[in-house]
Amino acid sequence: MKIQDFDNLFNNKNLHKQALTHKSWVNEHPGLRDSNERLEFLGDAILEFIVSKHLYQRFPDKEEGYLTALRANLVNTVNLSKIAEKLNLGEKLYLSKGEEETGGRSNPTLLANTTEAILGALFIDKGVGVVENFVLENLLVDVEEKISKSLKDSKSLLQEYVQAQGFPAPHYKVVSEEGPDHAKTFTIEAVVNKHVLGQGAGKNKSEAAQVAAEVALKNLPGNLPK
Repeated sequence: MKIQDFDNLFNNKNLHKQALTHKSWVNEHPGLRDSNERLEFLGDAILEFIVSKHLYQRFPDKEEGYLTALRANLVNTVNLSKIAEKLNLGEKLYLSKGEEETGGRSNPTLLANTTEAILGALFIDKGVGVVENFVLENLLVDVEEKISKSLKDSKSLLQEYVQAQGFPAPHYKVVSEEGPDHAKTFTIEAVVNKHVLGQGAGKNKSEAAQVAAEVALKNLPGNLPK
């Protein structure tokens, strides 16, 4: 199932609409429908299962550490946000006015989360087989390219790159912490030579820093400080 086939795939249009509903919109329109956070939670689990199953079967001689690193290189904010861009999810999102004015429709983390919510909704609507088909054709098509490159995590790759260019190692600045203690969302910036190269959000500081590094790598080399 290719990207261009996706718009008319859902039978349950309300479920599809919920998957596109950010919590900021719900705060401005209380009582109309739920946000996509629960669907995102489900989609994240389904996506990890599908990718893990595929890699386990495709690479029977690889150890757990290799498979984990490869999965992380496939299922990350940058790759998921690219799918969101191809689906034009940014244009379809239900956002608050404030979230939209601060660039929410093009925010990689928000777009990646929405992709997971869409996959969660698709799982409920059509079942795991349809989701697996979509993931195989739109996310796992570049496995060969991934295994031909380093499987180091994004923070390591970013540090190697910027230091090779003569800059100091990146540092990671916590911009905000939101939510209750049991369900916080951290936002972190990747900073090189006092210039912000990327920003990411996550359920803990380590995850948010990795996302920030992923976004920074996507922006290189044009955004390196002078």
